[in-house]
Amino acid sequence: MSAVFAVLCALLAPVAADPHALNCSQVKDAFTDLGYSLANVPTEETAGDDLRVCAPQRTCCNAEMEENFSQRSSRDFEKLMDDTSEELRDAFMTGHKRFDEFFLELLENTERSLNEMFLRTYGKPYLQNAEVFQGLFTELKRYYTGGNVNLEEMLNDFWMRLLERMFQLLNSQYLITEDYLECIGKYMEQLKPFGDVPKKLKSQVTRAFIAARTFVQGLMVGREVANRVSKVTMSSACISGFTKMLYCSYCQGLFTLKPCNNYCLNVMKGCLANQADLDPEWSKYIGKNNNSERSCGQPKPSGMSRSARGVSDTFSGRFSPYNPEELPTATDATRLDRLVTDVKEKLKKFRKFWSSLPEAFCQEEHVAAAESAVDDCWNGHDKGRYVPEVLKDGLTNQAKNPEVGVDISRPDTLIRQQIMALKVMTNKLKNAYDGNDIYFQDSSKSRCSPCHWKETKNII
Repeated sequence: MSAVFAVLCALLAPVAADPHALNCSQVKDAFTDLGYSLANVPTEETAGDDLRVCAPQRTCCNAEMEENFSQRSSRDFEKLMDDTSEELRDAFMTGHKRFDEFFLELLENTERSLNEMFLRTYGKPYLQNAEVFQGLFTELKRYYTGGNVNLEEMLNDFWMRLLERMFQLLNSQYLITEDYLECIGKYMEQLKPFGDVPKKLKSQVTRAFIAARTFVQGLMVGREVANRVSKVTMSSACISGFTKMLYCSYCQGLFTLKPCNNYCLNVMKGCLANQADLDPEWSKYIGKNNNSERSCGQPKPSGMSRSARGVSDTFSGRFSPYNPEELPTATDATRLDRLVTDVKEKLKKFRKFWSSLPEAFCQEEHVAAAESAVDDCWNGHDKGRYVPEVLKDGLTNQAKNPEVGVDISRPDTLIRQQIMALKVMTNKLKNAYDGNDIYFQDSSKSRCSPCHWKETKNII
Protein backbone atom coordinates (compact mmCIF):
# COMPACT_ATOMS: atom_id res chain seq x y z
CA MET A 1 0.00 0.00 0.00
CA SER A 2 2.77 2.41 0.87
CA ALA A 3 4.40 1.73 -2.48
CA VAL A 4 1.18 2.52 -4.35
CA PHE A 5 0.82 5.72 -2.33
CA ALA A 6 4.36 6.78 -3.20
CA VAL A 7 3.70 6.25 -6.92
CA LEU A 8 0.49 8.31 -6.74
CA CYS A 9 2.28 11.11 -4.92
CA ALA A 10 4.98 11.13 -7.54
CA LEU A 11 2.41 11.32 -10.33
CA LEU A 12 0.45 14.11 -8.68
CA ALA A 13 3.49 16.21 -7.69
CA PRO A 14 3.96 19.41 -9.83
CA VAL A 15 6.54 19.12 -12.58
CA ALA A 16 9.52 21.43 -12.11
CA ALA A 17 9.63 24.15 -14.78
CA ASP A 18 12.47 24.08 -17.31
CA PRO A 19 14.60 27.12 -16.47
CA HIS A 20 15.56 27.46 -20.17
CA ALA A 21 12.02 27.27 -21.56
CA LEU A 22 10.94 30.21 -23.76
CA ASN A 23 8.05 32.42 -22.73
CA CYS A 24 6.06 32.37 -25.94
CA SER A 25 3.24 34.47 -24.47
CA GLN A 26 5.62 37.44 -24.36
CA VAL A 27 6.64 36.73 -27.95
CA LYS A 28 2.96 36.78 -28.94
CA ASP A 29 2.54 40.17 -27.31
CA ALA A 30 5.62 41.55 -29.05
CA PHE A 31 4.45 40.09 -32.37
CA THR A 32 1.05 41.78 -32.06
CA ASP A 33 2.77 45.05 -31.12
CA LEU A 34 4.26 44.95 -34.61
CA GLY A 35 0.74 44.92 -36.02
CA TYR A 36 0.35 41.22 -36.79
CA SER A 37 -2.50 38.83 -35.94
CA LEU A 38 -2.22 36.21 -33.23
CA ALA A 39 -3.61 33.53 -35.54
CA ASN A 40 -1.34 30.51 -35.83
CA VAL A 41 1.27 31.97 -33.47
CA PRO A 42 2.68 29.08 -31.37
CA THR A 43 1.65 29.07 -27.72
CA GLU A 44 4.66 26.96 -26.79
CA GLU A 45 8.16 26.62 -28.10
CA THR A 46 8.85 24.27 -31.01
CA ALA A 47 11.90 22.76 -32.66
CA GLY A 48 11.64 25.27 -35.54
CA ASP A 49 11.96 22.59 -38.21
CA ASP A 50 9.89 24.65 -40.68
CA LEU A 51 12.05 27.78 -40.40
CA ARG A 52 14.67 28.85 -42.96
CA VAL A 53 16.15 31.99 -41.39
CA CYS A 54 15.31 31.99 -37.68
CA ALA A 55 16.16 28.32 -37.09
CA PRO A 56 17.65 27.70 -33.63
CA GLN A 57 17.01 24.52 -31.67
CA ARG A 58 14.03 26.02 -29.88
CA THR A 59 11.78 28.83 -31.05
CA CYS A 60 8.49 30.62 -30.54
CA CYS A 61 8.14 31.33 -34.29
CA ASN A 62 6.71 29.42 -37.21
CA ALA A 63 7.10 29.71 -40.98
CA GLU A 64 4.25 32.24 -41.31
CA MET A 65 5.77 34.54 -38.72
CA GLU A 66 9.17 34.26 -40.40
CA GLU A 67 7.66 35.23 -43.75
CA ASN A 68 6.05 38.28 -42.14
CA PHE A 69 9.42 39.23 -40.67
CA SER A 70 11.11 38.87 -44.09
CA GLN A 71 8.56 41.11 -45.80
CA ARG A 72 8.87 43.64 -43.01
CA SER A 73 12.66 43.55 -43.34
CA SER A 74 12.47 44.41 -47.03
CA ARG A 75 10.30 47.43 -46.28
CA ASP A 76 12.55 48.47 -43.39
CA PHE A 77 15.66 48.28 -45.56
CA GLU A 78 14.09 50.29 -48.38
CA LYS A 79 12.93 52.97 -45.95
CA LEU A 80 16.32 53.06 -44.29
CA MET A 81 18.02 53.56 -47.64
CA ASP A 82 15.48 56.18 -48.67
CA ASP A 83 15.81 58.11 -45.41
CA THR A 84 19.61 57.94 -45.38
CA SER A 85 19.98 59.10 -49.00
CA GLU A 86 17.29 61.79 -48.81
CA GLU A 87 19.70 64.60 -47.93
CA LEU A 88 22.03 63.59 -50.76
CA ARG A 89 19.24 63.47 -53.32
CA ASP A 90 17.82 66.77 -52.10
CA ALA A 91 21.23 68.44 -52.37
CA PHE A 92 21.47 67.52 -56.05
CA MET A 93 17.85 68.32 -56.84
CA THR A 94 17.92 71.70 -55.08
CA GLY A 95 21.33 72.63 -56.48
CA HIS A 96 20.29 71.77 -60.02
CA LYS A 97 17.02 73.68 -59.74
CA ARG A 98 18.59 76.80 -58.23
CA PHE A 99 21.44 76.99 -60.74
CA ASP A 100 19.29 76.21 -63.76
CA GLU A 101 16.64 78.78 -62.89
CA PHE A 102 19.17 81.48 -62.07
CA PHE A 103 21.30 80.97 -65.19
CA LEU A 104 18.30 80.99 -67.53
CA GLU A 105 16.96 84.10 -65.80
CA LEU A 106 20.35 85.76 -66.15
CA LEU A 107 20.45 84.89 -69.84
CA GLU A 108 16.95 86.28 -70.40
CA ASN A 109 17.73 89.46 -68.48
CA THR A 110 20.87 90.01 -70.53
CA GLU A 111 18.94 89.58 -73.77
CA ARG A 112 16.19 91.95 -72.62
CA SER A 113 18.69 94.63 -71.49
CA LEU A 114 20.62 94.40 -74.73
CA ASN A 115 17.43 94.61 -76.77
CA GLU A 116 16.21 97.71 -74.90
CA MET A 117 19.59 99.40 -75.17
CA PHE A 118 19.98 98.71 -78.89
CA LEU A 119 16.44 99.84 -79.54
CA ARG A 120 17.10 103.20 -77.87
CA THR A 121 20.46 103.58 -79.58
CA TYR A 122 19.72 102.43 -83.13
CA GLY A 123 15.94 102.51 -83.36
CA LYS A 124 14.40 101.23 -86.57
CA PRO A 125 17.59 99.80 -88.13
CA TYR A 126 17.94 97.60 -85.08
CA LEU A 127 14.30 96.53 -85.15
CA GLN A 128 14.69 95.49 -88.78
CA ASN A 129 17.61 93.24 -87.83
CA ALA A 130 16.73 92.27 -84.26
CA GLU A 131 16.25 88.61 -85.23
CA VAL A 132 20.03 88.32 -85.62
CA PHE A 133 20.45 88.97 -81.90
CA GLN A 134 17.35 87.01 -80.98
CA GLY A 135 18.74 84.07 -82.91
CA LEU A 136 22.01 84.32 -80.98
CA PHE A 137 20.29 84.06 -77.61
CA THR A 138 18.00 81.30 -78.84
CA GLU A 139 21.04 79.24 -79.82
CA LEU A 140 22.84 80.02 -76.57
CA LYS A 141 19.82 78.83 -74.61
CA ARG A 142 19.52 75.74 -76.82
CA TYR A 143 23.18 74.94 -76.20
CA TYR A 144 22.85 75.38 -72.45
CA THR A 145 19.78 73.15 -72.24
CA GLY A 146 21.57 70.32 -74.01
CA GLY A 147 20.99 71.06 -77.70
CA ASN A 148 23.42 69.88 -80.36
CA VAL A 149 25.02 73.29 -80.93
CA ASN A 150 28.63 74.00 -81.81
CA LEU A 151 29.32 77.17 -79.88
CA GLU A 152 32.30 78.29 -81.95
CA GLU A 153 30.52 77.84 -85.27
CA MET A 154 27.37 79.44 -83.94
CA LEU A 155 29.24 82.56 -82.77
CA ASN A 156 31.13 82.79 -86.06
CA ASP A 157 27.83 82.57 -87.85
CA PHE A 158 26.39 85.37 -85.71
CA TRP A 159 29.21 87.80 -86.52
CA MET A 160 28.99 86.85 -90.18
CA ARG A 161 25.28 87.58 -90.30
CA LEU A 162 25.79 90.83 -88.39
CA LEU A 163 28.47 91.90 -90.85
CA GLU A 164 26.19 91.14 -93.80
CA ARG A 165 23.31 93.14 -92.31
CA MET A 166 25.46 96.12 -91.39
CA PHE A 167 27.23 96.15 -94.72
CA GLN A 168 23.90 96.25 -96.52
CA LEU A 169 22.63 99.05 -94.28
CA LEU A 170 25.75 101.14 -94.76
CA ASN A 171 25.97 100.56 -98.51
CA SER A 172 22.33 100.76 -99.52
CA GLN A 173 23.31 102.66 -102.70
CA TYR A 174 24.85 99.49 -104.09
CA LEU A 175 23.31 96.28 -105.30
CA ILE A 176 24.71 93.68 -102.93
CA THR A 177 24.34 90.07 -104.06
CA GLU A 178 24.53 86.93 -101.96
CA ASP A 179 27.74 85.91 -103.69
CA TYR A 180 29.31 89.23 -102.82
CA LEU A 181 28.27 88.97 -99.16
CA GLU A 182 29.67 85.47 -99.03
CA CYS A 183 33.00 86.70 -100.34
CA ILE A 184 33.09 89.50 -97.77
CA GLY A 185 32.55 86.92 -95.09
CA LYS A 186 35.52 84.95 -96.34
CA TYR A 187 37.76 87.98 -95.78
CA MET A 188 36.33 88.84 -92.40
CA GLU A 189 39.54 87.89 -90.60
CA GLN A 190 41.49 90.38 -92.74
CA LEU A 191 38.92 93.16 -92.57
CA LYS A 192 38.16 92.83 -88.84
CA PRO A 193 35.11 95.11 -89.01
CA PHE A 194 34.40 94.53 -85.31
CA GLY A 195 37.99 94.68 -84.12
CA ASP A 196 38.96 92.10 -81.48
CA VAL A 197 35.46 91.87 -80.01
CA PRO A 198 34.47 88.61 -81.79
CA LYS A 199 37.64 86.89 -80.63
CA LYS A 200 37.32 88.11 -77.05
CA LEU A 201 33.62 87.33 -76.80
CA LYS A 202 34.12 83.91 -78.33
CA SER A 203 36.59 83.05 -75.58
CA GLN A 204 34.44 84.49 -72.80
CA VAL A 205 31.09 83.16 -73.97
CA THR A 206 32.47 79.73 -74.87
CA ARG A 207 34.13 79.24 -71.49
CA ALA A 208 31.12 80.53 -69.57
CA PHE A 209 28.57 78.41 -71.39
CA ILE A 210 30.67 75.25 -71.51
CA ALA A 211 31.21 75.57 -67.76
CA ALA A 212 27.55 76.36 -67.05
CA ARG A 213 26.15 73.56 -69.21
CA THR A 214 28.61 70.99 -67.89
CA PHE A 215 28.03 72.04 -64.29
CA VAL A 216 24.25 71.73 -64.55
CA GLN A 217 24.60 68.42 -66.43
CA GLY A 218 26.92 67.19 -63.70
CA LEU A 219 24.31 67.95 -61.06
CA MET A 220 21.68 66.14 -63.10
CA VAL A 221 23.86 63.04 -63.52
CA GLY A 222 24.66 63.01 -59.79
CA ARG A 223 20.97 63.24 -58.98
CA GLU A 224 20.10 60.40 -61.35
CA VAL A 225 22.85 58.15 -59.98
CA ALA A 226 21.75 58.83 -56.40
CA ASN A 227 18.12 58.10 -57.27
CA ARG A 228 18.92 54.83 -59.05
CA VAL A 229 21.39 53.47 -56.54
CA SER A 230 19.18 54.28 -53.56
CA LYS A 231 16.40 52.18 -55.15
CA VAL A 232 18.52 49.09 -55.81
CA THR A 233 16.83 45.72 -55.19
CA MET A 234 17.89 43.62 -52.21
CA SER A 235 19.23 40.12 -52.85
CA SER A 236 17.54 37.18 -51.15
CA ALA A 237 20.69 36.63 -49.08
CA CYS A 238 20.56 40.25 -47.93
CA ILE A 239 16.88 39.95 -46.97
CA SER A 240 17.65 36.81 -44.95
CA GLY A 241 20.61 38.43 -43.22
CA PHE A 242 18.67 41.59 -42.45
CA THR A 243 15.69 39.59 -41.15
CA LYS A 244 17.90 37.50 -38.89
CA MET A 245 19.56 40.62 -37.55
CA LEU A 246 16.38 42.59 -36.80
CA TYR A 247 13.68 40.03 -36.05
CA CYS A 248 14.97 36.55 -35.26
CA SER A 249 15.61 37.74 -31.71
CA TYR A 250 11.82 37.83 -31.30
CA CYS A 251 11.68 34.08 -31.75
CA GLN A 252 14.02 33.66 -28.79
CA GLY A 253 12.10 36.08 -26.60
CA LEU A 254 15.01 38.55 -26.86
CA PHE A 255 13.06 41.21 -28.72
CA THR A 256 14.23 43.95 -26.34
CA LEU A 257 17.82 43.47 -27.49
CA LYS A 258 19.24 45.44 -30.40
CA PRO A 259 21.74 43.89 -32.82
CA CYS A 260 25.40 44.22 -31.87
CA ASN A 261 27.03 47.09 -33.76
CA ASN A 262 29.73 44.97 -35.41
CA TYR A 263 27.12 42.39 -36.32
CA CYS A 264 25.08 45.11 -38.01
CA LEU A 265 28.16 46.37 -39.88
CA ASN A 266 28.87 42.95 -41.41
CA VAL A 267 25.25 42.55 -42.49
CA MET A 268 25.24 46.01 -44.08
CA LYS A 269 28.63 45.56 -45.75
CA GLY A 270 27.29 42.40 -47.36
CA CYS A 271 24.01 44.01 -48.42
CA LEU A 272 25.73 47.19 -49.69
CA ALA A 273 28.87 45.65 -51.20
CA ASN A 274 28.12 46.86 -54.73
CA GLN A 275 27.16 50.35 -53.59
CA ALA A 276 30.52 50.67 -51.83
CA ASP A 277 32.27 49.95 -55.14
CA LEU A 278 30.64 53.10 -56.52
CA ASP A 279 32.60 55.24 -54.07
CA PRO A 280 36.01 55.61 -55.83
CA GLU A 281 34.45 57.00 -59.02
CA TRP A 282 31.88 58.94 -57.00
CA SER A 283 34.68 60.64 -55.03
CA LYS A 284 36.44 61.63 -58.27
CA TYR A 285 33.19 62.97 -59.65
CA ILE A 286 32.42 65.05 -56.55
CA GLY A 287 36.02 66.30 -56.47
CA LYS A 288 35.96 67.27 -60.14
CA ASN A 289 32.57 68.93 -59.71
CA ASN A 290 34.15 71.06 -57.01
CA ASN A 291 37.13 72.01 -59.20
CA SER A 292 35.55 72.13 -62.67
CA GLU A 293 35.27 75.96 -62.85
CA ARG A 294 36.37 78.91 -60.75
CA SER A 295 33.57 81.09 -62.05
CA CYS A 296 30.75 80.66 -64.54
CA GLY A 297 30.80 84.37 -65.18
CA GLN A 298 28.01 86.42 -66.60
CA PRO A 299 26.66 85.69 -70.10
CA LYS A 300 28.29 88.43 -72.12
CA PRO A 301 26.25 90.72 -74.40
CA SER A 302 27.05 90.30 -78.05
CA GLY A 303 26.76 93.95 -79.11
CA MET A 304 29.62 96.07 -80.45
CA SER A 305 31.71 98.31 -78.25
CA ARG A 306 33.31 101.61 -79.18
CA SER A 307 36.67 99.96 -79.87
CA ALA A 308 35.02 97.48 -82.22
CA ARG A 309 33.82 100.26 -84.49
CA GLY A 310 37.09 102.06 -85.03
CA VAL A 311 38.21 99.95 -87.99
CA SER A 312 36.29 101.85 -90.62
CA ASP A 313 35.14 105.47 -90.85
CA THR A 314 31.98 104.21 -92.47
CA PHE A 315 31.13 101.98 -89.48
CA SER A 316 32.09 104.47 -86.79
CA GLY A 317 30.35 107.37 -88.54
CA ARG A 318 26.95 105.72 -88.78
CA PHE A 319 26.69 103.99 -85.39
CA SER A 320 26.92 105.86 -82.08
CA PRO A 321 28.29 104.04 -79.02
CA TYR A 322 26.07 102.83 -76.19
CA ASN A 323 26.62 103.19 -72.48
CA PRO A 324 28.05 99.97 -71.00
CA GLU A 325 26.53 100.87 -67.65
CA GLU A 326 23.11 100.16 -69.10
CA LEU A 327 23.93 96.46 -69.26
CA PRO A 328 23.27 94.07 -66.34
CA THR A 329 25.78 94.74 -63.56
CA ALA A 330 28.43 92.41 -62.23
CA THR A 331 26.22 91.76 -59.22
CA ASP A 332 24.42 89.01 -61.12
CA ALA A 333 27.69 87.29 -61.93
CA THR A 334 28.74 87.53 -58.29
CA ARG A 335 25.46 86.00 -57.18
CA LEU A 336 25.95 83.19 -59.69
CA ASP A 337 29.46 82.53 -58.37
CA ARG A 338 28.15 82.41 -54.83
CA LEU A 339 25.40 80.01 -55.87
CA VAL A 340 27.93 77.68 -57.52
CA THR A 341 30.17 77.83 -54.45
CA ASP A 342 27.23 77.08 -52.18
CA VAL A 343 26.21 74.04 -54.23
CA LYS A 344 29.77 72.72 -54.26
CA GLU A 345 30.14 73.12 -50.50
CA LYS A 346 26.95 71.16 -49.89
CA LEU A 347 28.22 68.30 -52.06
CA LYS A 348 31.65 68.03 -50.44
CA LYS A 349 30.38 66.11 -47.43
CA PHE A 350 28.99 63.36 -49.69
CA ARG A 351 32.32 62.33 -51.24
CA LYS A 352 32.44 59.05 -49.23
CA PHE A 353 28.69 58.61 -49.06
CA TRP A 354 28.28 55.10 -50.51
CA SER A 355 31.09 53.42 -48.55
CA SER A 356 29.87 55.07 -45.33
CA LEU A 357 26.32 53.69 -45.67
CA PRO A 358 26.89 50.67 -43.36
CA GLU A 359 28.10 52.96 -40.57
CA ALA A 360 25.22 55.36 -41.22
CA PHE A 361 22.67 52.53 -41.05
CA CYS A 362 24.13 50.99 -37.90
CA GLN A 363 24.28 54.33 -36.10
CA GLU A 364 20.50 54.52 -36.23
CA GLU A 365 19.16 53.92 -32.75
CA HIS A 366 16.33 51.67 -33.92
CA VAL A 367 18.68 49.50 -36.00
CA ALA A 368 21.65 48.58 -33.81
CA ALA A 369 22.98 48.85 -30.28
CA ALA A 370 25.61 51.41 -29.35
CA GLU A 371 29.23 50.46 -29.98
CA SER A 372 29.82 50.35 -26.22
CA ALA A 373 27.12 47.67 -25.66
CA VAL A 374 29.34 44.83 -26.82
CA ASP A 375 27.85 42.21 -24.47
CA ASP A 376 24.31 43.46 -24.05
CA CYS A 377 23.17 42.94 -27.64
CA TRP A 378 21.81 40.39 -30.13
CA ASN A 379 24.62 38.60 -31.95
CA GLY A 380 22.41 36.66 -34.35
CA HIS A 381 22.13 33.60 -32.11
CA ASP A 382 21.77 34.79 -28.54
CA LYS A 383 22.54 37.62 -26.19
CA GLY A 384 26.27 38.26 -26.11
CA ARG A 385 29.37 39.57 -27.80
CA TYR A 386 29.67 39.38 -31.59
CA VAL A 387 32.92 37.53 -32.27
CA PRO A 388 33.60 37.68 -36.08
CA GLU A 389 35.75 40.57 -37.29
CA VAL A 390 34.21 43.41 -39.30
CA LEU A 391 35.02 43.10 -42.99
CA LYS A 392 36.29 45.85 -45.29
CA ASP A 393 34.04 47.62 -47.79
CA GLY A 394 33.38 46.55 -51.36
CA LEU A 395 32.36 43.45 -53.27
CA THR A 396 35.71 41.64 -53.34
CA ASN A 397 35.98 41.81 -49.54
CA GLN A 398 32.72 39.95 -48.96
CA ALA A 399 33.80 36.47 -50.05
CA LYS A 400 33.75 35.24 -46.46
CA ASN A 401 31.02 37.44 -45.03
CA PRO A 402 29.60 35.39 -42.12
CA GLU A 403 26.16 37.02 -42.28
CA VAL A 404 25.29 37.60 -45.94
CA GLY A 405 26.18 35.28 -48.79
CA VAL A 406 27.68 37.41 -51.56
CA ASP A 407 28.68 36.18 -55.02
CA ILE A 408 31.75 38.33 -55.64
CA SER A 409 32.02 37.04 -59.23
CA ARG A 410 28.78 38.79 -60.26
CA PRO A 411 28.92 42.58 -59.84
CA ASP A 412 25.58 44.36 -59.91
CA THR A 413 24.84 45.52 -63.46
CA LEU A 414 22.99 48.67 -62.45
CA ILE A 415 25.83 49.79 -60.18
CA ARG A 416 28.37 49.21 -62.95
CA GLN A 417 26.26 51.34 -65.31
CA GLN A 418 26.26 54.16 -62.77
CA ILE A 419 30.03 53.90 -62.37
CA MET A 420 30.39 54.31 -66.13
CA ALA A 421 28.00 57.29 -66.14
CA LEU A 422 30.12 58.96 -63.45
CA LYS A 423 33.33 58.32 -65.41
CA VAL A 424 31.85 59.96 -68.51
CA MET A 425 30.61 62.95 -66.51
CA THR A 426 33.94 63.35 -64.72
CA ASN A 427 35.65 63.47 -68.12
CA LYS A 428 33.21 66.16 -69.28
CA LEU A 429 33.91 68.19 -66.15
CA LYS A 430 37.65 67.93 -66.78
CA ASN A 431 37.18 69.15 -70.34
CA ALA A 432 35.00 72.01 -69.12
CA TYR A 433 37.72 73.01 -66.67
CA ASP A 434 40.15 73.13 -69.60
CA GLY A 435 37.68 75.23 -71.60
CA ASN A 436 36.91 72.45 -74.07
CA ASP A 437 33.49 71.26 -75.18
CA ILE A 438 33.60 67.48 -75.24
CA TYR A 439 30.98 67.34 -77.97
CA PHE A 440 32.80 69.58 -80.43
CA GLN A 441 36.48 69.32 -79.62
CA ASP A 442 37.39 68.03 -83.07
CA SER A 443 34.98 70.18 -85.03
CA SER A 444 36.65 72.14 -87.84
CA LYS A 445 33.78 72.85 -90.20
CA SER A 446 33.60 76.19 -91.98
CA ARG A 447 30.42 78.08 -92.74
CA CYS A 448 31.60 79.59 -96.05
CA SER A 449 32.36 77.88 -99.32
CA PRO A 450 35.10 79.43 -101.48
CA CYS A 451 33.91 82.52 -103.28
CA HIS A 452 34.98 84.09 -106.54
CA TRP A 453 36.60 87.42 -105.73
CA LYS A 454 35.34 90.31 -107.84
CA GLU A 455 36.62 93.85 -108.27
CA THR A 456 34.64 95.23 -105.35
CA LYS A 457 37.35 96.06 -102.82
CA ASN A 458 36.77 99.78 -103.25
CA ILE A 459 33.22 99.49 -101.87
CA ILE A 460 34.55 98.31 -98.51
